[in-house]
Amino acid sequence: MKHHMAFSATTGICKKSMTIRAMESAVARKKHQDVNAASNRRRKRTGSPSEPLEANALLKKVKSVEPNPTSTLNFSPEPDHHRVTAVLRDSWEVDSGFSECSPPASGRSSPCLGPRPPAASVVALDCEMVGTGPGGRCSALGRCSIVDYHGDVLYDKYVRPCQPVTDFRTTWSGIRRHHLHNAVPFAQAQEEILALLEGKVVVGHSIYNDFEALHMDHPSHMVRDTSTTRHLRRLAGFSHGRHSSLKLLANKLLNRRIQAGSRGHCSVEDARAALDLYKLVQGPWEQEMERRLGDGPPGHSSDHYMQDEFWPDEILTDGP
Repeated sequence: MKHHMAFSATTGICKKSMTIRAMESAVARKKHQDVNAASNRRRKRTGSPSEPLEANALLKKVKSVEPNPTSTLNFSPEPDHHRVTAVLRDSWEVDSGFSECSPPASGRSSPCLGPRPPAASVVALDCEMVGTGPGGRCSALGRCSIVDYHGDVLYDKYVRPCQPVTDFRTTWSGIRRHHLHNAVPFAQAQEEILALLEGKVVVGHSIYNDFEALHMDHPSHMVRDTSTTRHLRRLAGFSHGRHSSLKLLANKLLNRRIQAGSRGHCSVEDARAALDLYKLVQGPWEQEMERRLGDGPPGHSSDHYMQDEFWPDEILTDGP
């Protein structure tokens, strides 16, 4: 009898233990199901688990660009007019336009947003002279260099003068006898140079000396002589009427040493220096030229006066 009672008690305890375990398992499954259901609901709302993180990153990126901290994300395709205007106004401080071959210490070009010739229509010219005739007193073209707006060389050749060279002027020209052994004849060089300069705004220092050596004329409104412009003179703080050397202006305004040493001048280096000086004051200089060309009646440009209605009658009439 005692044995039967002990067995019944043991059986009861086992059933009770199994019941407790089953209840605990049910509670655990219920909790796991609730967690899964909540997770599924979040996925349906967001699309993917990574999207909230990406949205937050995008929001931070936009806030870092947007100067207004209270603004929200704006997906409108139309640009912010004020921001675009500010970028255009300040872009000259970032992109100076100077050539990599001859970067100026100033690090900027003119900020003017007014009319200016396209970069493709601007070149810089410099020539080196040798002496011909008795005592080498007559100047003749010995080398010519032309660079584009970015400082890249378009033309750089030694030129053989029509007359025998009696003074190579090496101290200044950098030209020696062997440079002219296979040099281009003057007539050929002149033809090539005129073709390159046609229709271009030509920049140079005391450039009319170069034009004289080339035996050429260039329209005055297409010439920018850095030795005479008041804009560079004012920028350098020089007195009125003073014509400064290219070497002095480059040192003063570009913090660049040129024409140094005993090997003479380099026409490529000098052309780039004149070009970079021009860029420093390009804006106001071109505005001044535009005003000069626009002094005629309203609505008339300089090209307007090239029409034959303004030509003298003796040019229009045929000869006898």
